[in-house]
Amino acid sequence: VLGVVAINLWVLHQTQSRIEHDVLLCRSQPVGLVFGTAQWLRAGGPNPYYRARMETAAELLRLNRVQHLLLSGDNRTRYYNEPVSMWRSLRHRNVEDTHMTLDYAGFSTFDSVVRAKEVFGAKRLMLISQAWHLPRALFIADALGLEATGCAVPDEGIAGEWQLRLREWLARAATFGDLYLWGREPYFLGPLEPIQLSP
Repeated sequence: VLGVVAINLWVLHQTQSRIEHDVLLCRSQPVGLVFGTAQWLRAGGPNPYYRARMETAAELLRLNRVQHLLLSGDNRTRYYNEPVSMWRSLRHRNVEDTHMTLDYAGFSTFDSVVRAKEVFGAKRLMLISQAWHLPRALFIADALGLEATGCAVPDEGIAGEWQLRLREWLARAATFGDLYLWGREPYFLGPLEPIQLSP
């Protein structure tokens, strides 16, 4: 327990200064990495986490805080495809195809960040997600030598959010092991496909 707490405090200390909670103040980066999540809640109804990520991503592009969006999510079955769901939602928000790249193998936060560097050739990233998720993502980016900042999306919260936050504390400790103890590798990498930024 003390180890988990110590790792979490260290991760938060290393990353909090690079997380901005106001979209207007998020520092410009060439690529915004949008982490996938379910569009709909299991209990029914739209997922506010998903909606917040899509609205923030579209706004960041309109504000020229990012030039391109990398939509990274789970695509394990034909009936569940996070990248395509994000693409559709952003198209409805008038985001052009030329400003989006879909990553179909972002099965986890770890995989998404590693693939952003190793497959899509990103060196500088804006990570777009809820504030409680960003420290872990930034911690991974730091370990990979990426120049990354976090842009926290509005968080309306959902019933049982405390369970997600508790799980995130455990996930941060597990990520420390992934990076420095047992040498985790992404589920799938594949060939280099550098993102082409629009002029």
